[in-house]
Amino acid sequence: MLLVADVGNTNTKIGIFDKDELKFKLVFSTDKNKTSDDYSVELYTIFQINNVDAKKISGSIISCVVPAVTNPLKNAINTVTGIESLVVGPGIKTGLDIRLDNPSTVGSDIVCICVALKELYTCPVIVIGLGTATTILYMNENKTYCGGTILPGIQISLDALTNKCALLPSVNFSAPKKTIGTNTSDCMRSGIVYGNAAMIDGMIERYEKEVKQKCTLVATGGFAPVIIKYCKKDIILNEDLVLEGLKIIYDKNKNL
Repeated sequence: MLLVADVGNTNTKIGIFDKDELKFKLVFSTDKNKTSDDYSVELYTIFQINNVDAKKISGSIISCVVPAVTNPLKNAINTVTGIESLVVGPGIKTGLDIRLDNPSTVGSDIVCICVALKELYTCPVIVIGLGTATTILYMNENKTYCGGTILPGIQISLDALTNKCALLPSVNFSAPKKTIGTNTSDCMRSGIVYGNAAMIDGMIERYEKEVKQKCTLVATGGFAPVIIKYCKKDIILNEDLVLEGLKIIYDKNKNL
């Protein structure tokens, strides 16, 4: 079995693949202050609660955008499973063609997403990532990653709104019954849900106009299930793109 770990700024997602099937996944908060021992206890507990036999783990790979977490998590995986993890970064074979001004600046999560898109979907493709940040990425018909857009994430936007505006309350992410809110909470939720959905629809139109062709549309990230269903575009939801990309990258590197 293969252990894959996607360490994001807010959450860390752990997955277990048995051959090509994602058998198990779990999400917990990312904490850059945790030690290797802390992560070892957490990982061991996760395995115990979910009846995962650590002895059956034969490989491991990590994508991490929080550098302070990489080594503690890597050491923890080694402690619990005895496996030395691969880490997505310099020296790792991905097979990805990147057409950016400085390809070395691309985050490992973006690399994993693009690798998964290249293998799993028809290109050209636009992928919307709704996590700590909102990202929109474009891969052309030759399966080359050509760039995209970065916006403040949904939670970041809402936190900024409530922190900077003294009279605005905290609200959840449920969609109001109407776009035109008649109370403060519904007005805010309309903006967060319908506003982001409309932004995504509008950006897709701009992308397709710029590249002069229709694209496959995919969405991923923790907020994707909340927002995408209110978009007018036909967008495929795949919450495990990074994990699937990690599996593909591991397979490219396991015998090197």
